[in-house]
Amino acid sequence: MGGVILDLSVDHTLSAFSQLSKIDKDTVKRIFGSSPEFDLYEKGLLDDGEFRNFIRTAYNVIVADHEIDRCWNAMLLGIPLVKLNLLKRLQQSYSVFLLSNTNNIHLDYINNTILHGITGERLLDNYFHKAYYSQRMKKRKPEPEIFIQVLEENMLVPSQTLFLDDNALNIQSADKVGIKTAHITNPDLVLEIFESFI
Repeated sequence: MGGVILDLSVDHTLSAFSQLSKIDKDTVKRIFGSSPEFDLYEKGLLDDGEFRNFIRTAYNVIVADHEIDRCWNAMLLGIPLVKLNLLKRLQQSYSVFLLSNTNNIHLDYINNTILHGITGERLLDNYFHKAYYSQRMKKRKPEPEIFIQVLEENMLVPSQTLFLDDNALNIQSADKVGIKTAHITNPDLVLEIFESFI
């Protein structure tokens, strides 16, 4: 989802947490990159309250839930309407799946703020034949098991399956289980790959 369909900037969240905590951004980034709690939250092994309390402790802030959510959601910049329309067109010819490392706070914001603001809808799942979210699967990319689960549940042939992702480690993992891949190094690359569907 992020970096492929959804425009994403983790830097916006780092800046927001820096402003909230009065901690310099480099330190905020170091904590962000070295704390296992971020991955645990994406795997559904921390609930929303536990994650927010981790943020309060990690960045030494005493703030309301909505302030943490505002900073956490700052990285979610929007979904171009052209990409939503592309997904609808692709569904007419292909089986289209979403496999996303995400979390409850982000998914709620994507559905009820971003998507609702664009289309009036509140369920991104409608743009796919099936959506897979790391926090519900208790797995996250690049773990090979997450790809294998999607392949097996949908009886997909790896060599006939195309996986798009902006993260090189996720691409490498999908490659290892035999899935065809496209590394999305800029947000417009998706539109170029599927130009004939636009």
